[in-house]
Formats: sequence, C-alpha cells, structure tokens
Amino acid sequence: MTKLLITRPRHQSADFARLARQAGFEPVLFPTIDIRPVEDTTALERAIARLDCYDWVVFTSTNAVDAFWKRAIVATGHTENTEKKAKNAVNSVLSMVKTAAIGAKTAATLQAHGVTPDFVPERFLAEDIAPGLGDLRGRWVLIPAADIARDTLPDAVVKAGGAAHVVTVYHTLPAAPDPDGLAALREGVDWLTFTSPSTVRNFVALVTQAGLDPFHLPSAPRVACIGPVTADAAREAGFRVDAAAEPHTAEGLLAAIRHTQ
Repeated sequence: MTKLLITRPRHQSADFARLARQAGFEPVLFPTIDIRPVEDTTALERAIARLDCYDWVVFTSTNAVDAFWKRAIVATGHTENTEKKAKNAVNSVLSMVKTAAIGAKTAATLQAHGVTPDFVPERFLAEDIAPGLGDLRGRWVLIPAADIARDTLPDAVVKAGGAAHVVTVYHTLPAAPDPDGLAALREGVDWLTFTSPSTVRNFVALVTQAGLDPFHLPSAPRVACIGPVTADAAREAGFRVDAAAEPHTAEGLLAAIRHTQ
C-alpha cells in the first residue's frame, strides 16, 4: 500500500488521514508544526472591540478562525459553557463586517460556528483574493494571522488602495520529531505531503536533525503540495514537486497523487 507522510499539525491530521485511508493510501503521521495561541491578545481584543471600523475580516486558516472566535467569546462577555448565547453574540459582532475565508476548510470552520463567509476564493493566491473583496479604496481589512504569515495578502490590499491590519493570533512553531514518523522515513515512504511553506521548512529541519538527508531519503519519496505557494517553498528548499493539488484541498491533494502514480 502506498505510504503518505502527513506533515500537518497533529490536531489537523485526523481528517486528512481518514481521507487517505478511504482513497486506499496508508497515512503516516509526522507533524512538523505545533500551533500555539499568542499570550498577549491585546491587539486582537482591540480589533474586535472596534470591528465596526473594518469593512472585511479575512480568515486565512482554521487556526485563525479558532483564535478569533475564542477571544470574541470573551469580548462579548460570554463563556463557551453557554454555547448558543456565545455563538449568537459573536455572530452579532461579525454581522458588522463582511467575512472572507481562504480555503474550503476555513469556510467550513466558520460555518460550523454559524457564520457564512461572504467570499471564498477559488485559489489561495493574493492576486485572486484582493479583487474578490471589491473596491478597497479607503477601506480597512482585518487579517487575523500566524506570526509567520507572508506579506502578499496585506500588500495586495494596500496596492488596491485599502488599509490592511494584520493581527498575530497564533504562533507556528516547529514540532518535536515523532519517533514513529522517523522510523517510517528510515524504512521508506512513497510520498511526502506538504500543506504550507512552514511544513516544508520544519520537515527539512527535523529530518536533518535526526541525521537523515531530507532530499535523499530511503525509497526516494515523491513530493505533493497543496498549492502553488507551498510548491514554490518546496522547490526553493531543494525538492522536486511531483504533484500539486487542484483544487487546493486535502481531497485535491489526494487526487493529484492518484493521477501522478
């Protein structure tokens, strides 16, 4: 059975692993990222309190949605123990602005909280996202993001005449090496899957620290990436990209792998 190495954070790997099994692959978990909330949430709390000043909130990941939601619940004076009231309160806050979700998974996370995004771009590229937000001249866009988020989206907003307010809501840190994942790499896997530039960088670092050459692994695994930004990061790191997802989802990634085999 074809072995796929999954480099997503552990808490986000279960769905991908399930889909891989359903597609006839054997998933191997090797988390390269650890997601941690920021300790100082002052900037986010201020943005939530002045949400009526913004025209858009752009959520770039499920982690951004979750981090925003937790602080918004606190800001509305509710707790997660009163789930229905908290959801209604946060929905009321978000009704002041339009929301965009980058990716189907991010959109689904918003919808699970009761918020239907106004815009979900087909591709995860800044040049596709900014035009979908309409006329941005003189308008403010709030972007809750990771500490290592790229500047391409806020730059595109500014280029379109808007003001981009990026608020760091979570940290993306290297994960501790997984012993079972390292053992599988030494034995040999068939595919390495990358879902963000940070999964690429952290994979290279973790594997190198373990005494392996990330570019010359046993069984010479092929490389699959979830989108063009991740694929560019993989090539820059030194990998050859053999498959790229279209659409940019876990399902698209698995379809690309099947098509390439």
